[in-house]
Amino acid sequence: MGVTFAHKSDRSLPQPRAVLTLIKPITWFPPVWAYLCGVVSSGVPVTAAPVAVLLGMVLAGPVVCGMSQAANDWCDRHVDAINEPDRPIPSGAIPGRWGLWIALAMSLLALALGTVLGPWGFGATVFGVAAAWAYSAEPVRLKRSGVLGPGLVGLCYEGLPWFTGAAVLSAGAPSGPVILVALLYAAGAHGIMTLNDFKALKGDRLTGVRSLPVVLGPERAARVACVVMAVPQVVVVGLLMAWDLPFHAGVIAVMLMAQGAAMRVLMRDPKGRAPWYNGTGVMLYVGGMMVAAFALRGMGG
Repeated sequence: MGVTFAHKSDRSLPQPRAVLTLIKPITWFPPVWAYLCGVVSSGVPVTAAPVAVLLGMVLAGPVVCGMSQAANDWCDRHVDAINEPDRPIPSGAIPGRWGLWIALAMSLLALALGTVLGPWGFGATVFGVAAAWAYSAEPVRLKRSGVLGPGLVGLCYEGLPWFTGAAVLSAGAPSGPVILVALLYAAGAHGIMTLNDFKALKGDRLTGVRSLPVVLGPERAARVACVVMAVPQVVVVGLLMAWDLPFHAGVIAVMLMAQGAAMRVLMRDPKGRAPWYNGTGVMLYVGGMMVAAFALRGMGG
């Protein structure tokens, strides 16, 4: 690809700070939050299984999500050399093949911890680890697709942790309403992930990643992302009304209207305002997730 890495030093070991940067703690919040939504929606008191709750949070965030970030950075090192040359791998702060070894070691750690959460927790962990590598690594590399890539990430960031939290606390398969609402919020997260792709627009174009911002252009991609985020929430509001939960439905509807106002601001400059929207509209989105989780708890999970 004609990309060279501008190593800042001839290190043989990774810088500890660079390892923390590699696994991106800022990205741990969504899966941890979704896991807690699953815990709440199960209807089982947290005090009934505090170890499972804490372990699940660690597994969903620092371990599985952190591993996925390390795997993605390793597989994207040539793209990052264009978009973010100061990232740990292209900058040389994590030298040689250390990025790969860290991702593989964390994959094994995730599988080991998953066994502690029982068959449902372990099964979900296996799926999450496999999905992380399928997203980033050749020859599968689903991130090349602007449809499949964000869809898989949305599923693993929101739907899978929610399902896992509910299953672990219930010691069995979650109820139909819990699975349905988790899937709806996972589908809406496709739009969040599309907005996240704006920051890699230049490198994606040069390296053949067909993200929606590359394929459709920033304005159309942002419009699609807004629709994809909004429609599942409208369905959730309708379901809660049908389940005779008007208060929770009303709270989510108000949050959705606030997102609509933020979306109008986003559309004035989609590429420039995407990071701003991730700090405003997305917080309203995940807030609605917890409201829905409490609603499901009220109907017995």
